[in-house]
Amino acid sequence: MENKLSKKMWFSICLFSFMGGIAWNIENMYFNTFLYNSVYAGASTDAMAGTMAPTTAISRMVALSAIAAVVSTFIMGTLSDKMKNRKLFISGGYLLWGLATAAFGFISRDNVSALLGLSDEAKILGTTVWVVILMDIVMTFMGSASNDAAFNAWVTDVTTPKIRPKVETALTFVGFLSMAAVMGVGSLAQSGAVSYKNFFLVLGIIVSLCGVAGFFLIDNPKQISVENEVSSSYWADLLYGFRPSVIKENARLYLALSALCCFSVAFQVFFPYLLVYLQYVVIPDNTANGAELLTTSTIIVAVIAVAVLVAGIVLLLKIADKSKGKGLVIGVVLMTVGLVILSTTTNIKGVLAGVAPTAMAYVVLGIIFNASVKDFIPVGKAGLFQGIRMIFFVLIPMVLGPAIGDIACRNSAITYINEYNVETIVPAKSMFLYAAIVSALTLVPLYFLVKRGFEVKSETYEK
Repeated sequence: MENKLSKKMWFSICLFSFMGGIAWNIENMYFNTFLYNSVYAGASTDAMAGTMAPTTAISRMVALSAIAAVVSTFIMGTLSDKMKNRKLFISGGYLLWGLATAAFGFISRDNVSALLGLSDEAKILGTTVWVVILMDIVMTFMGSASNDAAFNAWVTDVTTPKIRPKVETALTFVGFLSMAAVMGVGSLAQSGAVSYKNFFLVLGIIVSLCGVAGFFLIDNPKQISVENEVSSSYWADLLYGFRPSVIKENARLYLALSALCCFSVAFQVFFPYLLVYLQYVVIPDNTANGAELLTTSTIIVAVIAVAVLVAGIVLLLKIADKSKGKGLVIGVVLMTVGLVILSTTTNIKGVLAGVAPTAMAYVVLGIIFNASVKDFIPVGKAGLFQGIRMIFFVLIPMVLGPAIGDIACRNSAITYINEYNVETIVPAKSMFLYAAIVSALTLVPLYFLVKRGFEVKSETYEK
């Protein structure tokens, strides 16, 4: 299967990418609104003063989740190599991942108070916040074991450099479909039309059912057992990617990961706060004094922005197909420009104008970077490098990015008075300017990567 995947394999890749996207988007987008709209909602001024601010809670949750993701990927990625069984880790992991997601439906201040016998409001709020954070760590561990470690390694195992750009493009668009699906249902939870309990329960069970299906759909690739004989020690393999000789031998891989890291940090500066920013800043600013959000002119601008976004993605992918380096440089410039625009206005038309180049760059950079990283990983050693990939793609971005965003938001000191007459800090547009500065730094490792080139030898893979 040099450059062709079977229909069953395409279906499995898309299914597990979609369901993984469901779970990750619930965590990355709606645990944050869950904190604002459910956990912190109704808390008194004294309770709010006695615990961490919501933006700080989000920053800590994302950072600790990132650490859990990397630890899980290192342990399980290497273990899946040693056991030569991606199928078990993907299917069993998705099953447990969904159950962990569903468990969030039972987290509330009342339940925590009753379970632990707490009566002080500040302690109840603070403890509930930490229960959410700890459960997020558990969920992340399951998700990284099954998706980041096993599924990503499996996709690397069963694809070749020739077909990977197509696979990455498919994964990216499937990812957007899963994001749209979660946002469609999540918006109902965010508005109160559907309870967060039912939101987490239903989608969590669906993810678990996907895990069950995996036992029948996924086949273990044979090349895991052919070339992954790096050492006889599991613990030595955990440190394989840190060896100076390995780094030197795979310099392009580490340059690609460094550029991916900068790009991902920039994204994480604002992404954890994005839905809260839209709910409490953009929408109120555009509906003040009875103004309508969706005017004719706004709809026209939105249509133009979507058209530019789609056309731009197609054009950039064509450019990248001929020259990955050129496509990446243009993508970084576009993302930086888009973020600068977003930092200057909360007007809905200006926001749409900034979203178009930012989203365009995000899609294209994600496709090219992820395909390049998979290309540069030595054949048969995919599991050994998933933990290294997670350090650059998750740990550093999700620890550093939200912390930078929290600093931006707290320095701007934008607040609102909620329905309980309690003042709460909300995200500010300044976070996009901070993100733009980080985005521009991507050009540094990218320069050295472009000098080395992107060509790799195509390998033949066995199922």
